[in-house]
Amino acid sequence: MKELTLETLFAVFEEIFGRGLFWAMVVAAVLVTAAYLYVLIRDRALGMRQFFVAQLFMPLGAIAAVWFVMVMTKSQLRDLGGPIDLIIFLGIAAMGAIGAAILVYVIEALFFRKKSAAE
Repeated sequence: MKELTLETLFAVFEEIFGRGLFWAMVVAAVLVTAAYLYVLIRDRALGMRQFFVAQLFMPLGAIAAVWFVMVMTKSQLRDLGGPIDLIIFLGIAAMGAIGAAILVYVIEALFFRKKSAAE
């Protein structure tokens, strides 16, 4: 493989997760991102209480993302071989943490929003 293209990445991820699950995750990510942008535009500010609660879920998101990838690739912690494996492992954890925080923030803003006196 001389070049890393988008098509190559799609093929690798489809191989790891399966075509259906991979595209379902892509659709879910797009929907959550659109909902997050909607909430930010609607509220015109970041709710600090909601943001704090969302941050509390970041460790759970990191653990869930690492666990999910390890299950899908049928690997274990002892399979980590070198520095690049650790970097990928930490990147997956970081993306899971950020994704969980965004998801929790959106759920809070859409379903558990308290009405203010101005509304």
